Amino acid sequence: MKKISAFTLGCKLNFSETDTIVRDFLKNGYTLVPFGQEADITIINTCTVTAQGERKSKNAVRKAHKVSPQGDIVVVGCATQIHSDRFKNLEGVSLILGNKNKTKVFDILSRSKRQTVYNCRTEDLNTFDHAYSVAMRTRSFLKVQDGCDYPCTYCTIPKVRGKSRNDKIEKIIEDAKSIAQQGIKEIILTGVNIGDFGKSTGETFFDLVKELDKVEGIERYRISSIEPNLLTDEIIKFVAKSQKFVSHFHIPLQSGSDEVLARMKRRYNTKKFADRVLTANKFISDVFLGIDVIVGFPGETDENFNETYNLLESLPIAYLHIFPYSDRPGTPASVMKNKVNSEKIKQREEKLKQLSDKKHKNFYLKFIGSQRDVLFEYKKKNTGFEGYTDNYIRVFVRTDYELKNTVHKVKLLNIQDGIVEAKLI
Repeated sequence: MKKISAFTLGCKLNFSETDTIVRDFLKNGYTLVPFGQEADITIINTCTVTAQGERKSKNAVRKAHKVSPQGDIVVVGCATQIHSDRFKNLEGVSLILGNKNKTKVFDILSRSKRQTVYNCRTEDLNTFDHAYSVAMRTRSFLKVQDGCDYPCTYCTIPKVRGKSRNDKIEKIIEDAKSIAQQGIKEIILTGVNIGDFGKSTGETFFDLVKELDKVEGIERYRISSIEPNLLTDEIIKFVAKSQKFVSHFHIPLQSGSDEVLARMKRRYNTKKFADRVLTANKFISDVFLGIDVIVGFPGETDENFNETYNLLESLPIAYLHIFPYSDRPGTPASVMKNKVNSEKIKQREEKLKQLSDKKHKNFYLKFIGSQRDVLFEYKKKNTGFEGYTDNYIRVFVRTDYELKNTVHKVKLLNIQDGIVEAKLI
């Protein structure tokens, strides 16, 4: 029996698409093996958001060729969309696909010659390919939107993903029902700019949320990353009352300086961002708010950084996802003056990391002694199970019971090594 392996870099959207690619091979008689084991075909789904993402993509290709020198390596995704030439001469690469055709790997590979670069033209990114993951069995990444119309000066995504687009709500609902039929309890809504859902169908993201809430069999939905200017009061209030949409938002800030936000060409200011955070906390008292921040954007002064730090310190947030600025060739930011040196970027990153650790711990402490529902996901060292509460608290329970893919009420007891120990009720 032929074997397939896969490696994914980058965002949740990439994971949903990789899983969709692999399912095609499984339907045609292949067996999935872990990446790093010998395989007939290895899929590398690449990322180009940072220079590090591209380096990791190339390293994954080299590793795949080392363990499977006779196998075919198919490289797909965002890095190939913009830089297919950088992968063409790597040993073992049989096929390179851009984002338009990445979910059609099986069909294309069966008829393409080795060392083929197949359609990496940005102008052809005009269709929406459905994708969702099922490999984790407890939660699924459901693609609801693709592309972005925002001209952020540091970002290559519009070039590698194309314009904002989606399919009709009724088609997305069909995907959600398919996920439910496989016994998966939680769906994370993913896309490039999911709050922009509906541009190509005359609908809205709020319309989608309301319809997904009606799908039987799914117990939880998480909204992955949503722009502050698109996180409306009606969405927040709906989540506050919903039994399925959980108390968890991921909101990009990128900078707490209005001066830097303007140079980034973001579509909000710090006042708008703070209002969204405070509004979410007003209507959802137990909400977990994860925030994206970029440090070291060109021209970011000590004063600009301090504005970011002070804003984040003052707001009721739970976690920071910190990105050191990375020049991406071809973006306006890459040719801006007054670049911040790497040492200063590291110092700022570390300062924000310490703030994040403090915020995260304090968020957990708020709920010690309380009772929460946990969806258990995996076994840990044969001593118990780990999972997450609805508001994204990582929980460990010592037990001999089999808890995977079940929801149980627990009492949160104490924090150990960044995890909350709990007991079943």
